[in-house]
Amino acid sequence: MSYELMLKTFGNGTRVPLNDVPEVALEVFLQGIVELTGLGWRILSYFGVPEREGAALWCVLAGSHRRLGAFHSWCEGALPSITAACPEAHLFEREIAEQCGLAVEGHPWLKPVREQDFAGNRADDDQCLTAVSDFYRLAGEEAHEVAVGPVHAGIIEPGHFRFQCHGEKVFHLEIALGYQHRGIERALVGGPHPATMVQMETIAGDTTIGHATAYAMIREGLTGVEPPPRAQVVRGIALELERLANHCGDLGALAGDVGFLPTMSFCGRIRGDFLNMTADICGSRFGRGLIRPGGVAFGCTPQQAEALSRRLDEVQHDYTGAVNLLWASPSVMARFERTGRISSDDALSLNLVGPAARACGIARDVRRDHPFGIYLTSAPPLVLEAGGDVLARARLRWNESIASLDFIRERLSTLPDYDDLLTPGAPAGAEMLSVALLEGWRGEICHVALTDKNGAFLHYKIKDPSFHNWSALAMSLRNGQISDFPLCNKSFNLSYCGFDL
Repeated sequence: MSYELMLKTFGNGTRVPLNDVPEVALEVFLQGIVELTGLGWRILSYFGVPEREGAALWCVLAGSHRRLGAFHSWCEGALPSITAACPEAHLFEREIAEQCGLAVEGHPWLKPVREQDFAGNRADDDQCLTAVSDFYRLAGEEAHEVAVGPVHAGIIEPGHFRFQCHGEKVFHLEIALGYQHRGIERALVGGPHPATMVQMETIAGDTTIGHATAYAMIREGLTGVEPPPRAQVVRGIALELERLANHCGDLGALAGDVGFLPTMSFCGRIRGDFLNMTADICGSRFGRGLIRPGGVAFGCTPQQAEALSRRLDEVQHDYTGAVNLLWASPSVMARFERTGRISSDDALSLNLVGPAARACGIARDVRRDHPFGIYLTSAPPLVLEAGGDVLARARLRWNESIASLDFIRERLSTLPDYDDLLTPGAPAGAEMLSVALLEGWRGEICHVALTDKNGAFLHYKIKDPSFHNWSALAMSLRNGQISDFPLCNKSFNLSYCGFDL
């Protein structure tokens, strides 16, 4: 059986009639996911939609040659786990059990994805899920356990970290998230609502441009609207400025975690410079109010473009000096090298995305693999590092910063001579599937929308890159020192709120 022929294939940001997406028997559906991931496809989104006495199961996969594919099935009662044969499915299956009340049989570690059931439809824990408080524990008189959180000092969001240690050596780190119970996905059903764009901009505040653009792509796909050329360029500039601000902030935070204050101080200030450039375009340092379905709400005049180019040159000079101090410091290099290493095999098994994947030598970037908007005609070069450790993740952020700076400067110098910023809206397609895939600064963002007979959202699924990458943080501490946790944590810098939707 050719499982590839079973898929309905389509492009990023387009729409497909729901009736054209094949529905297959559950056994064929699960075997198809396993076989397809073995053929080079990978899971973008795998979720359930509760219906009657069971759930409709949907799987969206990414393949080569800019292809996306989807198929779906139906499950009542028990869902056989495929995690043993397809490890990248592990968290998706746990979420399906939690949100749809299905017993996932044979899953090696079926505990809740989020710490409490905000949706009110989780099945009985005894039947489907292990109790929230069940953590792995290391036995022995010399073993000890360290619990951190979920309440942290300052403004850090809630998350619980449970370390199983022998002396200073960490044998296992277990991470529990989802204490905020935000319910964004549920609130989107029946939309778009007047508040929908505001909700999209707050999925992860440091990824306002990324998630807002993904939502705009969904709306444009469902309505068949194409943003004007100038709007596409402004979106690309804003997305790369968001990447620069966060990569710069992360490099400063990494320096601070090893007590290297010069780079920490410089990068803290320079991050503000990048945020202020976004504010110069739209009035908001995080880009709120800029992205709109059909285009953008603010343009970039020739005078603004010239001023931004000058500021980029000035900031790059300071940014280069600050980061070069890191590479020139033996004490910093001694802390970064071989700390928190993830092997490329583990990265592939966990389906890591973004800088976490590329720092393991995995060539995975939506801007190249499934380009969208301005990236259809031009994209920054792919940046890779092979080490998989803190140093690799730091160097990757720096090299991607240089690529983004060059990309923005080129776009500013070649802004299209069109004044239009928004294409008028149109009715959304009824009973459609639309998928938007975008490379945010943390990695791959995926939004999936199913519409009903009136064109409203029947179901809306959001996947922040952190959904894939939190497991990598746990793996990075295995057999490492517990004192390395802050450094490893900062080297991934994952989102709590983006995980809790």
